[in-house]
Amino acid sequence: MRIAIGADHRGFQLKDFLKNELPKITWMDVGCFSEKTCDYPEFAHLVVQALKEKKVDYGVLLCGTGIGMSIAANRHQGIYAGLVWQENVAQRAKEEDHVNILVLPADYVAPGDAVRCIQRWMTATSKEGRYIERLSQIDRR
Repeated sequence: MRIAIGADHRGFQLKDFLKNELPKITWMDVGCFSEKTCDYPEFAHLVVQALKEKKVDYGVLLCGTGIGMSIAANRHQGIYAGLVWQENVAQRAKEEDHVNILVLPADYVAPGDAVRCIQRWMTATSKEGRYIERLSQIDRR
């Protein structure tokens, strides 16, 4: 599994923790690379670019609330970024909403919970039927 991961300064520590705790994932780290203040859109767009260019299978984004990263990533056609904070939400995000970029709120999710969210999301299977139709409705706009 290849996953692009990006974070702003508020998600930097959690990003490094996740990479160490989930070593079986092939991580493509697009930054940031320190706790120096930076702007989240840059890293959201880099993760999206890696996903769209098929350099990775999925993406993970982290910022303080996760909201900014979600907004920035979802500006792109075919990107379904979902903000999650619990394992069951991560699972349903993949199953029902076909989330291809998982967004974690670094200020509000414990490191262990973040690991479990990623694990549950990765093992979930996207549902078909009405769930696909909903994505079509989004993409037509």
